[in-house]
Amino acid sequence: MTRVAAIDCGTNSVRLLVADVHSDSLHEVERRMEIVRLGQGVDETGRLAPEALERTFAAMRGYAALIEGHGATAVRVVATSATRDAANRQDFADGVREIFGVEPEVVTGAEEAELSFTGATGDLVSLSPETGLPTPVGTRPPYLVVDIGGGSTEFVIGSTHAEAALSVDIGCVRLTERHLRGAGDPPAAAAVEAMAADIDDALDRVAEEVPVERALTMVGLAGSVTTVAGIVLELDEYDPEQIHHARIPANRVHEISHRLLEMSHSERAAIPVMHPGRVDVIGAGALILDRILQRYGFAEVVVSECDILDGIAWSLGKS
Repeated sequence: MTRVAAIDCGTNSVRLLVADVHSDSLHEVERRMEIVRLGQGVDETGRLAPEALERTFAAMRGYAALIEGHGATAVRVVATSATRDAANRQDFADGVREIFGVEPEVVTGAEEAELSFTGATGDLVSLSPETGLPTPVGTRPPYLVVDIGGGSTEFVIGSTHAEAALSVDIGCVRLTERHLRGAGDPPAAAAVEAMAADIDDALDRVAEEVPVERALTMVGLAGSVTTVAGIVLELDEYDPEQIHHARIPANRVHEISHRLLEMSHSERAAIPVMHPGRVDVIGAGALILDRILQRYGFAEVVVSECDILDGIAWSLGKS
């Protein structure tokens, strides 16, 4: 057994997983998430804003204390879309090194997709029909794993490992800043239509490079997907145990995505499962999920609470 600490720093949030990794299992010790909006303005300026960096470092200092308290012996910090795009990413790297004593890894889109696939399918692949055992939710490989982040969305297909992957710049924060800022509350129909066209262009590129038609099961990851699932399930509060492996029909995703984009900010904020940091970006995230399901013809999405963070932890346990 190895006790590890995985940190995933994305465009919208910074997250921590402390876990005990065995040869064939991962036991969660503690999982945390803070909305820090590191990618604030990156799409427009190409730089990480000073206030965004300070929010991120403040959250990380708290994580460092938790890691020390739990006695984790290996730490890995992975940074994704926002940091890849930033001209001043060295400022981010210097801060991370000071806090955790390790270099952050600014992974490529393909590496991010591989980690997401490993995390999302860890409890599906090990029980898949290819091993001769039933799966917990009756899923069938190959899987299309879709990780909707703040700055980008990763697509990866495979059965027991990633076979093809692509990252495209359609994240919930990026699209909100690009299309919905100043578009009204709720946003004007023209802004929503422009955002949908942007998404569809990216999905055309994905279809050219990833054989999505081979996938028999779509697995959806990250906060936009889990929040939509919580709304569909009509939960009174966010409950990861009920959301993990929930099967959400495509028609319900379509209904919820349109409803969210027709709501005001205050109406979205009043939804019981809504994290305050997702209120202004959930409309874009839900629309990305909806367009993916419609474009590729999936009848449902299997929701996973396990994602790139779990993939990072697995990688530490095997190193």
